Amino acid sequence: MQLFFDEVSKVAFGEEANRLFHGRGGLYTGAEHLCLDWFPPVLLLTSFKPLEADELALSVDTIKQRWQALRGEEALNLVYQYRSGGQTHTELVAGSVPEKHKVKENGAEFYIHLLRGQNHGLFLDMKNGRQWVREHSQNKKVLNLFSYTCGFSVAALQGGADSVVNIDMSKGALSIGKQNHLLNDFPAGARFFGHDIFKSWGKLTKLGPYEMIIADPPSNQKGSFVATKDYSRLLKRAPELLTSDGEILLCLNAPELSIEYLKLQVEEFSPTLVFVEQLENPAIFADIDRNKALKVLRYKLA
Repeated sequence: MQLFFDEVSKVAFGEEANRLFHGRGGLYTGAEHLCLDWFPPVLLLTSFKPLEADELALSVDTIKQRWQALRGEEALNLVYQYRSGGQTHTELVAGSVPEKHKVKENGAEFYIHLLRGQNHGLFLDMKNGRQWVREHSQNKKVLNLFSYTCGFSVAALQGGADSVVNIDMSKGALSIGKQNHLLNDFPAGARFFGHDIFKSWGKLTKLGPYEMIIADPPSNQKGSFVATKDYSRLLKRAPELLTSDGEILLCLNAPELSIEYLKLQVEEFSPTLVFVEQLENPAIFADIDRNKALKVLRYKLA
């Protein structure tokens, strides 16, 4: 815990959403269960095991001290969440959370929901992936698989994409995605389908082919996608949706599955795809073992 206290005493609070402390990377002994995120104007302290009352009090006090050192008497807004045994507990520790909570990232805005469980609306570790899409989507037709709240879609339209097709089983997430598009002045250019991807190949084929595909599935979500079972199903079909010079981003956020695992899956089930590069994660998400961190692999059609 001391390393957490030491690092928090150095953090800064900028204008954009970002991670401030990443214990999950294993680089801070004794604080591997802790993360601290900044979703302006709210701080989110996450623990992957319940904190004892004194540990929580010390953690909150350290955060308050750093806040006061930088922001003086400005009100501190702090949410604490712990995840244990498949359960999520969330509580407002200090201040308040905006009813319509918007945060910024690279010139875009997104709606955030910190009090609704684990998934807050924007995965901060995917910032570089969204940036890559923004930089490479001009004049392209884009397919955003497992689109969640459509952060990739907003990034693609920012980069000048001709059109984006978003598909996800969660109609609630897609509803927020539509709001994110309106928030960024993109009333047109994107389509939204609340469908099971594996039952929608006909529709996706009809709307294609695509110069860019993003596949960012959940790693283990029963009824939707389980990586060890379903990535092969995805890889068998996805290349046929690409144009002859198309590219695909394959994402995997499962600590138990390695980079090599995903590469071997591609070799076996999508032999027409050629590996180009692995995108680096934001520096704050550095991990003692790269295989345990988010994996974003870029492929092109041979």
